Amino acid sequence: MPEQLSGLRVVVVTYQSRETLPSFLATLAEAGGGNPQVVVVDNGSSDGTVDYAAAVPDVELAEAGRNLGYGGGANLGASGMGEEWLLVVNPDIAFQPGCLDELLAVAARWPRAGVLGPRIHTLDGRLYPSARELPSLGRGIVHATVGWIWPANPWTASYRREWGTPVEGTTGWLSGSCLLLRREAFESVGGFDEGYFMYFEDTDLCERIAAEGWEVVYAPSATVVHQGGHSTSQNLEPMSRAHHASAYRYLSRRYAGPRWALLRVVLRSGLWARYQLSRRLGRVVHGAQPMRRA
Repeated sequence: MPEQLSGLRVVVVTYQSRETLPSFLATLAEAGGGNPQVVVVDNGSSDGTVDYAAAVPDVELAEAGRNLGYGGGANLGASGMGEEWLLVVNPDIAFQPGCLDELLAVAARWPRAGVLGPRIHTLDGRLYPSARELPSLGRGIVHATVGWIWPANPWTASYRREWGTPVEGTTGWLSGSCLLLRREAFESVGGFDEGYFMYFEDTDLCERIAAEGWEVVYAPSATVVHQGGHSTSQNLEPMSRAHHASAYRYLSRRYAGPRWALLRVVLRSGLWARYQLSRRLGRVVHGAQPMRRA
């Protein structure tokens, strides 16, 4: 086995994850990666997640004591690490056998890769669009406005790259549900921005890593299955609120300064209206459904 397959830390951020954590750990054991260190960061679960994780051999448990959000939990799990690679992952992910070996093999082919992400399948056999363009203003507005009801619209399809056969290569950003990060790149940007409680922390992280000269690489030869929406389905209204707050944080920082003041007012008003709609229509929160079969 190549030497680069060692030196991996896996950080799984949990919140009320007792139902999904056992299957996550079972598939992780078959995923390879050179005997990685596994850290479970719990964000204040009350469903038995902590007791379960504490009883699993060779798993380090870090209790946050409160809900730090996804990025905050990931940063806690990564603190003090000495490994070359960091995998940040949701507890409702199931790895295909050899997935981590394959991700690390792809990383070896891309020496400037700062972050990599696998192909993601949904439970119903669809290909989740996990490798996307960075959201431009025009595509983002149309996607947010009509993507949830018209997922095949050309603006959403362009933003989510929903065409053709997935190929290995660079992209704008990758889904944070399963990210392989080079420690040097991750630390060069200070990790996740903890101002994002949930959502857009992956977009922001990938954009900042790319700005430091690293590559963001999609690796569809490695595959995971994502249950998806585990936390969202349990906490629909607060997750929708967090989603829209994070969207505004991301866009307001991209369009900062006096020149864009009026645009920020329009964006805030539009996102507030979409949030109010999402409180009445849950499908708005879940957004555009994947269009391709896995």
